[in-house]
Amino acid sequence: MNDIAARLSAVKERIAYAAKDCGRNPSDVALVAVTKTHGADVVAEALKAGQRQFGENRVQEAAAKWPALRKNWPEIELHLIGPLQTNKVRDAISLFDVIETVDRPKLAQALAAEMEKSGRRPACYVQVNTGEEAQKAGIAPAEADAFIAQCRDTLKLPVAGLMCIPPLDEEPSLHFALLGEIARRNGLAVLSMGMSGDYEIAIRLGATHVRVGTAIFGERPPPAA
Repeated sequence: MNDIAARLSAVKERIAYAAKDCGRNPSDVALVAVTKTHGADVVAEALKAGQRQFGENRVQEAAAKWPALRKNWPEIELHLIGPLQTNKVRDAISLFDVIETVDRPKLAQALAAEMEKSGRRPACYVQVNTGEEAQKAGIAPAEADAFIAQCRDTLKLPVAGLMCIPPLDEEPSLHFALLGEIARRNGLAVLSMGMSGDYEIAIRLGATHVRVGTAIFGERPPPAA
């Protein structure tokens, strides 16, 4: 378990170096530690080491893990970074502080309706499928401007920024640059991009949030059946 604190420190050092190397303030880059499939005991080690922002892929897993952890660490900021089904919207809004995967009109409408009903308004990021991969979630780049306008202006969602996951077999910098351009022309300041293998590249291209799991926690155990 002590390895987690050491790895967390090493990742933060690399974030700071990458930021300084391109003239940015390291404090402008937030680390979202990805804890999907890791148990509460593992997460607690990161919390003890000072980490407060975390990412989960599945609503059900987060519901089983995080309410108890929040009792001891109420300042946790929890991000949903996996696909969200419309039938999980109510739970997602109650559990998460940030929903990074707003990717289609039906989901945006469901989020807006539940936020209106519950009064809880977690920040939203629009997920852009920069590689236009058929198997991957996200709005197509050509449709992003209109979708952002619908979310923000029509549905009044609290859209704070954008998120992407580049194709595994392509140069990530091209996708990070594209996401940054979409954000600039829509006046969005938050860019969630970069994971364990490419977060330093993402920082050089303007990432404000990087999502790192394996480099901190090691290889993920398989999800429970």
